[in-house]
Amino acid sequence: MKTIRRQQSRRRKQRIERRLKPRNWSKQASPMLSARNICYELADRVRGMAVGGIGAIHQLVCHVGLADDLNEHVEVLKAHLPYHESDHVLNIAYNVLHGGERLEDIELLRNDEVYLDALGAQRVPDPTTAGDFCRRFKRWDIESLQSAINESRLRVWAQQPPEFFEEAVIEADGTMVSTNGECKAGADFNYKGKWGYHVLVVSLANTQEPLFLVNRGGNRPSHEGAAARFDQALTLCRRGGFRRVTFRGDTDFSQTQHLDRWNDQGVRFVFGFDAQPNVRNTAENLPESSWTALEREPKYSVQTESRRRPENVKDAKVVEREFQNIRLEGEQVAEFVYSPKHCRKEYRMVVLRKNLTVLQGEQRLFDDVRYFFYLTNDTTSSAAEIVREANQRCNQENLISQLKSMRATTMPVDNLLSNWAYMVMAALAWSLKAWFALLLPENGRWQDRHRREKLTVLRMEFRTFLDAFMRIPAQLVRTGRRTIFRLLNWNSWQTVFLRGVDQLHGCLRC
Repeated sequence: MKTIRRQQSRRRKQRIERRLKPRNWSKQASPMLSARNICYELADRVRGMAVGGIGAIHQLVCHVGLADDLNEHVEVLKAHLPYHESDHVLNIAYNVLHGGERLEDIELLRNDEVYLDALGAQRVPDPTTAGDFCRRFKRWDIESLQSAINESRLRVWAQQPPEFFEEAVIEADGTMVSTNGECKAGADFNYKGKWGYHVLVVSLANTQEPLFLVNRGGNRPSHEGAAARFDQALTLCRRGGFRRVTFRGDTDFSQTQHLDRWNDQGVRFVFGFDAQPNVRNTAENLPESSWTALEREPKYSVQTESRRRPENVKDAKVVEREFQNIRLEGEQVAEFVYSPKHCRKEYRMVVLRKNLTVLQGEQRLFDDVRYFFYLTNDTTSSAAEIVREANQRCNQENLISQLKSMRATTMPVDNLLSNWAYMVMAALAWSLKAWFALLLPENGRWQDRHRREKLTVLRMEFRTFLDAFMRIPAQLVRTGRRTIFRLLNWNSWQTVFLRGVDQLHGCLRC
């Protein structure tokens, strides 16, 4: 980062620190919020925008060649009058990065002169045109769209340090997306009676990037089509240079008919497995000497000193009202060799036994034992490590939750394919957020701190990312064939933001 930028950022930080430093206050005669006589005027020459971070994201798109990839791979429009495919796709993704929740929110952006000038556009598609673009997609067009995004993703991965490519962990899960629309073609009822679509999400756990999204009717099983998407993700990660690949999934994704093939391809896998009668009987007949206690790691480490735990109000209410409650008494792990029905080879079956006590109020009713099974071809990790790794798959639920909170799964169009296309384009906003984090430099004398900041941005919730990196008030100045975003305020992530912007003006490593 340039010296003058560092000095300006330091001065802004010092001003706010002086303003907020602790002090001994005397009694104040008036409230702190004391502004009066507030007036508004329309600026004539000075122009600004609330979401100044959009310039950095557009620079990122140009930096990785995403627009060129979209125009090369996606052929939906017969003539570009006046928009190209990249204009439509980025229009939807940028709407999400502005905090837009519906297609209708695009109308506010297309009527914002400063926003149009910031992107160098005379106009952008209106909501009706954006919806019509989504309805033009066929199944193969959506596959081309995801391939185009993944081509740019490979260039981002190529900029990472060597340790990044040690292992790729690929996860898959399904999630139900309910809708109130009664005329949504392709929607159906799931087994719980909810009306909507059932989305398959295949993601890279290392960076929480969604690699492939598949829209299906609400009545489809979670694992349908997952094996083919695992194969696509395997090909993508090996093209990216990952030395090892691991597949993870819950009990619906054990895919026993594919395990031998994946094992022969050198893929490591850890899948949940249904507690079928035969495997449960085997677990129950294991000698007690086969079981070892499972020690859970603390959820977090205490940074300062331990504090007394607050009273568990909920537990006290459960006892007071004599509700039924289940309490965990202990966990043990064991393992045995098992060959699934469709497999020729034998694999490790790791068993987690939970010893539970069922209570009603303070009265103990009975003890219960539940078994959880995990199938893996990993022969080196301990049984406890396999259980912990399988539990880490729950982090994909956070990714799915983020996609829903950023309204990428609103299904705003009229049929399964058009909503699938919209979902892929809206989810691109999350990938752009991840790419910005991955391209942050982590060298120099502050390498350790930069690496921690990079990891924090990568794991940051989408709403926090919008507040820290997108919703930055900026004055827009166009001069000398340059578009200058002049930042008007300071926040604690500004130095990271500017360091990332400087990095985007360099060249990609081949």
